[in-house]
Amino acid sequence: QVQLVESGGGLVQAGGSLRLSCAASGGTFGVYNIVGWFRQAPGNEREFVAAITWNGASTYYADSVKGRFTISRDNAKNTVYLQMNSLKPEDTAVYYCARHRPGLSIVVPSNYVSWGQGTQVTASS
Repeated sequence: QVQLVESGGGLVQAGGSLRLSCAASGGTFGVYNIVGWFRQAPGNEREFVAAITWNGASTYYADSVKGRFTISRDNAKNTVYLQMNSLKPEDTAVYYCARHRPGLSIVVPSNYVSWGQGTQVTASS
C-alpha cells in the first residue's frame, strides 16, 4: 500500500522560504493523477493549498498562496514538491499531502486518500 511521507518543514522568519517534499513510499502515486497539499493550523479546519496533475501540466492554488507558492513534481522520483516563498505568519500550520480521487472537487479534503503524517511549518514575525 502506498504511503505518502512529507518532509522539509521547519522554522523560518517571515519573508523566508521553505521547500516541502511529498514522497510516495511502497509504490507510485498510481492512478490518482492529482496530488494535493493541504494545511491545518491549530483550531482550524484542514484547508486546500495547491494541487498538480500527473504530468504537471495543470496546477491549482488557493488564493491565499497564489504567487508565493509553487507546486511541482518529479515522477521519476515519485515526489511532489511545494516551494514556499515570502512566508507569512499566517502560513504557519502542519502541511499534508494526499492523493486525489478522480472526478471529485480538488479543494475538499475528504476527496483525498493516503494522507501523510504532516510536516510543521512555522513562519515567525
